[in-house]
Amino acid sequence: MTGKPAYEPPVLIRHQTGLMNKLGRIAGARPLTEIDGVSIAALVERFGSPLFVFSERTLVARHRELREALAVRLPGARLAWSYKTNSLDAICRVMHREGSLAEVVSESELDRALRLVPGPEVIFNGPFKPEGALEKAFRAGARVHLDHFDELARAEAVARRLAVRPRVAIRVHMALPGIPPWSRFGFNLESGQALDAARRIGAGGVLQLAGLHAHIGTFVQELDAYRQEARQLAGLANVLAREHGVLVDWIDLGGGFASRNALHSQYLPGEQVTPSFAQYAEAIAEGLAALDLPGARAPTILLETGRALVDEAGSLVATVHANKRLPDGRRGVILDTGVNSLFTAFWYRHDVLPAQEFSGTPEPTVLYGPLCMAIDVVRDQLLFPPLAPGDRVVVRNVGAYNVTQWMQFITDRPAVAMISRAGEVGLIRRRESLDTLLAQEEIPGWLGAGR
Repeated sequence: MTGKPAYEPPVLIRHQTGLMNKLGRIAGARPLTEIDGVSIAALVERFGSPLFVFSERTLVARHRELREALAVRLPGARLAWSYKTNSLDAICRVMHREGSLAEVVSESELDRALRLVPGPEVIFNGPFKPEGALEKAFRAGARVHLDHFDELARAEAVARRLAVRPRVAIRVHMALPGIPPWSRFGFNLESGQALDAARRIGAGGVLQLAGLHAHIGTFVQELDAYRQEARQLAGLANVLAREHGVLVDWIDLGGGFASRNALHSQYLPGEQVTPSFAQYAEAIAEGLAALDLPGARAPTILLETGRALVDEAGSLVATVHANKRLPDGRRGVILDTGVNSLFTAFWYRHDVLPAQEFSGTPEPTVLYGPLCMAIDVVRDQLLFPPLAPGDRVVVRNVGAYNVTQWMQFITDRPAVAMISRAGEVGLIRRRESLDTLLAQEEIPGWLGAGR
């Protein structure tokens, strides 16, 4: 029987708990019972479940890590805290205390920021700035970054009415290898639109072009994208200086730095894939080396980092409501919080840990939220130890975007607490209630009163 392959018996390899596999790292012997030395059980007893918990210690450490990385390669660079990433007053106050400007993208965020910092320390971005918002920003002396020609004309009209000559920047978008273009924002560089906008500002004589701005994307892990972005903005600054006599005072490279979370599309953990702050700073500095402004004061470099500073500072504590067996054999666990509070579960493979000691064999598990919606999945693929109703889990690295994009949908939004660097615990946002929601509602007279 020539040609027939020889028989090879199957080889069975015992699964070793605690090792990496396609379902993620097994929690093993890693219960998380404290956050910054404060008992999770005590936090839930005081504030209820679910509960967002922020670490001031981590916020400050991440901010200082980035600031120090920039100081090595980009002396004088300034950070601007992205309000859309997390606009809670307590979070913003920590960032401003550490030296960050405020970066806002709406009139609502502008109003929040002007309560906390002087107008000249506010950067007003975004594609939607009504005349009232522009008037407010110009009166305060904020840096306004113009997004399109209609906005440019609107800004000129407001400036004439106020009899002021505000300092503005133009937002630029460009083609970068490996990065989907955000062409809906700003003036295109390659077509000459950005240069046309600069000329229009100069010809109008109403506004003063003082800055250039670009924001290339979100959760950007490609260092060369920042290198190329900086190089192209430097080239535009050179043309403005050489051909039009315009010396910009600032170059704003936006944000988009990735946090150490893992995207659903990533196989490796986030900490193995995400560049360090020093690597981001190095790439930007290499691109800005193209600046050629002899005899001129170097422009201030601004960065609007949000996610990479706050993600690791936030945790979400949830309580197990029930277990069930799914048709494919996996265990389903129903938690008291879901994607209404954890919007980033749609993007990230969040790290989840049990919040108490445990025993038993880990098994494939799906973590669901409480919503009557099939999309309410906190983690779809996870090896996890047994959980009983009343047990708790901690979802980590959830500080970015969740408390600005959360929804009052089916359940109320949870409380938010902060642990200070000294170990003090304080409430920074109260849990919503029926009274919270009904306070915003009105009943027309024709519907009558009572039940």
